[in-house]
Amino acid sequence: MILDRFRMDDKVAIITGAGRGLGAATAIGLAEAGCDVVISARSVDQLEAVAAQVEAAGRRAVIVAADLSDLDAVAGLVEHAREQFGRLDLVVNNVGGAMPRPFMDTSPGRMEQAFHFNVSTAHALLRPAVPLMLQGGGGSAVNISSAMGRVSGRGYLAYGTAKAALAHYTRLAAADLSPNVRVNAIAVGSIATSALDIVMQTEELKVALEAGTPLGRIGDPADIASCVLYLASEAGSYITGKILEVDGGIEGPNLDMGLPDVTA
Repeated sequence: MILDRFRMDDKVAIITGAGRGLGAATAIGLAEAGCDVVISARSVDQLEAVAAQVEAAGRRAVIVAADLSDLDAVAGLVEHAREQFGRLDLVVNNVGGAMPRPFMDTSPGRMEQAFHFNVSTAHALLRPAVPLMLQGGGGSAVNISSAMGRVSGRGYLAYGTAKAALAHYTRLAAADLSPNVRVNAIAVGSIATSALDIVMQTEELKVALEAGTPLGRIGDPADIASCVLYLASEAGSYITGKILEVDGGIEGPNLDMGLPDVTA
C-alpha cells in the first residue's frame, strides 16, 4: 500500500530544538510513524512533555538537555543514538533562528552568530551522523530553512542570509553524500510557534500576515512535521538536494516588523 511508504518503523531519528514548536511536532509525528527519537533542547520540562507523547505513540524517546549553540553538544547527540539504539537513520536540524534587527544594528558578530546557530550546528550534527547512518545502509537529513532565505523582508538580514546558506549547504551536502545519504530542506513560512508570539498576539499584525499569504492562514507545526516525514521516509526516497517550500504560497515579503528605514 502507498501509505506503507510513509512508515518509519524501528528507525531512529535525532531532532534538535525538540522541546516545542516545529521540533516537538516533528518528534511526535515521527513517533506516530514508528520512529524512535533522540530529542534535544535546553528545557528538561519541555523535553519530558514531548517524550510522554512519543511514548504514548508506542515509541521510545531519549532526552538530551543541552545548549545546542555548543557544537560539541550537538555532535554528541550521535553518540546517544549509538549507545541507546545502535543505529541512526535520520537527523532533523531544526535548531536555529535570529531576532529581527535593523541593518545598522546588525553587527558582523551578529551575522556570525546567525551563521553559527543555523548552519554550523547543522554541519556539526550531520558530519558525525553520516558514518553511523552508513553502518545501517544509509539515511537522510532534513534541514529546517526558511522562506526568508529566498524572499526579502526588512530586519531579516542575518536570519535570511543564514537560512539561505543552510539551503545551499543542503544542496552541496546532498551532492557529497549521494547516493546513500539523502539531504533535503524545508523552507518554512509563517508557522504558529513561539517565534510568532508577537504576531499572534497582535491582531493587526496577524491579519496582515494572513492577508499576505495566498492560502490565507498561518501554518501549523503539523504542516512541517508532515513534510519532514515525507522527505525522510521511503515516500521521499527519490528526493535529495531539494528545498521544499512550505509557506502558504508566498512569493515576496509577507511580514513587516515595523523596523526603521535607515535611509529615510
